[in-house]
Amino acid sequence: MASLFGHGIVGFTIAKVIDDKNLKWLVLAAVCSAILPDFDVIAFKLGFAYEHPLGHRGFTHSILFAVLWALLLMLTIGKKNKLIWFLVICLSMISHGVFDAMTSGGKGVGFFIPFNNKRFFFQFRDILVSPLGVENFISSRGVAVLFSEFKYIFLPCFLVLGIRFLVCKLKNMYYNEI
Repeated sequence: MASLFGHGIVGFTIAKVIDDKNLKWLVLAAVCSAILPDFDVIAFKLGFAYEHPLGHRGFTHSILFAVLWALLLMLTIGKKNKLIWFLVICLSMISHGVFDAMTSGGKGVGFFIPFNNKRFFFQFRDILVSPLGVENFISSRGVAVLFSEFKYIFLPCFLVLGIRFLVCKLKNMYYNEI
């Protein structure tokens, strides 16, 4: 998996790009939703094998789970901007599986669970897989993962956020002149 940091910055970026009203609760929900799929690691403690539909990178990484979670948050929290809430939350969650499918380890991502239990990787797999557990992350391997994520996740997110900032500035300047 990419680390919680990598997943979180992607959720933040998606929220900032799609939401022009700058809803702070939406940004928080997007960051948390981008991280949420990795709570499936408790499946190991519950005795589920990695390959099980409820195992790591299983149902919580699926497109169906992202849609269901986005619907739940849209209906409970995002009452005024339903479509924006749905898009941001759904894309933030789907991004989690997408980035996990680009990592150098694991057994693939179950994008289509429960309809198909097959696990997938993408051709591009240069993002170093993060070690499980805080104690394993605080190591030279964890530092290598952060450098890998900086290159493949953080820099592109900063670029997108910078472009968004410039577009908003130019838009504001244009409307202030009129």
